[in-house]
Amino acid sequence: MIFLCYPKCTTCQKARTWLESNSVAYEERHIKDDHPTEEELRRWHERSGLPLRRFFNTSGLLYRKHQLKDKLPNMTEDEMYALLATDGMLVKRPILIGDDFVLVGFKEADWARALK
Repeated sequence: MIFLCYPKCTTCQKARTWLESNSVAYEERHIKDDHPTEEELRRWHERSGLPLRRFFNTSGLLYRKHQLKDKLPNMTEDEMYALLATDGMLVKRPILIGDDFVLVGFKEADWARALK
């Protein structure tokens, strides 16, 4: 299992604590230093069943700086994937990738359901 996170993010810290308290083995990946590739994002998006917009960190500085709230509705999926792949700080976190699921953001009930 891969756990993509930004160590300074409090939500990521809560998710890591939850994983450890539930004895879930994972490989941690720093989302800023080792950001997802376009190909990874495509695979994860497909497996997640979520709208692609859910992969954007809407509360991040880059999202606001680039005025993505206004730009995303006019972008194609290919453009969104390419943009997300440019900087890990654009990607919502944490992301937990298992063999048959991808969880975006930390909602304890969703994570518990996926890992039981």
